[in-house]
Amino acid sequence: MDRSFVLFGDICYTESCDRIISCPASFLVVEEGKITGVFDRLPGEYRTLPMYDYGGRLVIPGLSDLHTHASQYQFRGLWMDEELLDWLERHTFPEEARYSDADYALRAYSIFADDLLSSPTTRANIFATIHHDSALVLCQLLEERGLAANVGKVNMDRNCPPSLTEDPQASLADTVSFIKTVRERFKRVHPIVTPRFIPSCSDNLCRLLGDLAVRMDVPVQSHLSENTGELDWVSSLCPDSASYADAYRRLGLWGRVKTCMAHCVWSRDREDELLENDNLYIAHCPDSNTNLSSGIFPARYFLDRGVHVGLGTDIAGGTSLSLFRAMTDAVKVSKLYWRYVDDSVPKLDFAAAFYMASKGGGSFFGRVGSFEEGYDADIVVLDDSDSPTCIEGLTVAQRLERYSSLCPEKPVCAKFVQGEKLQTGY
Repeated sequence: MDRSFVLFGDICYTESCDRIISCPASFLVVEEGKITGVFDRLPGEYRTLPMYDYGGRLVIPGLSDLHTHASQYQFRGLWMDEELLDWLERHTFPEEARYSDADYALRAYSIFADDLLSSPTTRANIFATIHHDSALVLCQLLEERGLAANVGKVNMDRNCPPSLTEDPQASLADTVSFIKTVRERFKRVHPIVTPRFIPSCSDNLCRLLGDLAVRMDVPVQSHLSENTGELDWVSSLCPDSASYADAYRRLGLWGRVKTCMAHCVWSRDREDELLENDNLYIAHCPDSNTNLSSGIFPARYFLDRGVHVGLGTDIAGGTSLSLFRAMTDAVKVSKLYWRYVDDSVPKLDFAAAFYMASKGGGSFFGRVGSFEEGYDADIVVLDDSDSPTCIEGLTVAQRLERYSSLCPEKPVCAKFVQGEKLQTGY
């Protein structure tokens, strides 16, 4: 398939967290799956390339979901009146145990993969379950749809039901097998080492996984400082550590390879210096943090310190796969933090939220999430024509902000990953 083309539409992207670049009725040039540039008039040397005409529609970079649980998608929207640890014990663990059945995994993950395909997400960090074969089913479904993702076989060996408790050496062996198989079979889906969190992973297992990630050059994903009950639990399990993040550091799972930590709600003033490690990314999950009463992550505080911050949907703590929902929620909760917690931390604006969902989170995957020259041609096309207004002269950026608020669940019109057009069905 030819991955060189021109795309015409109302183009919108960002190079920094402070400004959205609006390019109405412009041309996006893609060569061999990479962005060449955005032009208000098409240069002559590109006029022989195939043309996609999306005149009047919004064209943005594909968005990156830094944290979600495919295995929880079946019960999204349920039990949102509970807090994290009880919610895990009562609902999450019993559901994840069902993925020992590969047929159930195929049916459940197919629904997740189809809905992810119709969303604005082109890249994602995804938790599966502890089950090696079911995790490979998820990888296969994502690959077939053309999506790019890091998928993790989850690791757990303590403080969980017997059906989800692994032997550390067996967990390590399964993880090695999973990494090798994913690398052999798939082009766009990659492995990621996935200790669930310290309460469910012994010191021994954490050290084994940290060394494995370095040895096989695989990124890491986990959870950090999400909930106050969780913080107390980690303090009791790791009494010699100065903080939750320090416990990960001591166990060899902190920033030795590219690492994404979800939540970090309670990291300010405890772990902020450790989070400035350039290998560390924070996945801000505002919907989940609200639903599970975890707290408010001070996003602007960390952005202003130069920490890598992206957005996560965190299904099923979060209820929507749409990063537009995450963007609008991030702005809302930042205003609550500014008003009720600390007015010295500025509120997020829409430009910063869009940056986190696109270029900020996308950088975890490389040159992803912008229309700057040399970036991967991950592209999403949106139709906002069914949101009419009598207000004249809305900019492209204003139309995108309105779309984010009013149409977060609407399927995208078209989607490209690394310059390849996906069959979204819309």
